[in-house]
Amino acid sequence: MRIALYQPDIAGNVGTILRLAACFGVPCDVIEPCGFPFSDRALRRAGMDYAAAADWTRHADWSAYHAGQAGSRLVLLSSKASASLYDFPFEPDDRLILGSESAGVPDDVRDACTAAVRIPMEAGFRSLNVAVAAGIALGEALRRTGRFERGAP
Repeated sequence: MRIALYQPDIAGNVGTILRLAACFGVPCDVIEPCGFPFSDRALRRAGMDYAAAADWTRHADWSAYHAGQAGSRLVLLSSKASASLYDFPFEPDDRLILGSESAGVPDDVRDACTAAVRIPMEAGFRSLNVAVAAGIALGEALRRTGRFERGAP
C-alpha cells in the first residue's frame, strides 16, 4: 500500500499525510508541481518531526510518477466516484491517489487509474479535507488487507 498526492496545494496537508504515512509505515509519493514552495523546511514545520521519519518520494510530474507504476493498481479517491470506499476490494500493493485540494486530478490521471472510490457522506456535503480523507481511506484499505492491527500500541 502507498499513498500518492497529486500536485498538492497546501503544505500543512502534505505534512499531515506524511505524518499519517510514517505512523502506519506506508510510503508516500508527492507528485509535483505543488501549490506551495516545496522545501524541507516547510515540510518539517507542517509535519513536525514525523515528516523526517516518513518514507516518501518526490516526483517531478505525473509522467515521472506514472512511468514507475507498471503492474500496480492505482486507486483514485474522488468525490465524483460512484463506488464506495467500503465496498472496494483493496489489495496490499494498491496505490491510493489523492488529487489537489483545489482541482482534484485531470482526466488523463483519472483515466490512468484502475478504479475510483468515494467516501460516503451525508447529502449536501461535497468533500472532506484531503488529509482527513487520506486517513479514512488508508485506515480502511489497511484494515481490508489485514495490515491494520486493532488495539496496537
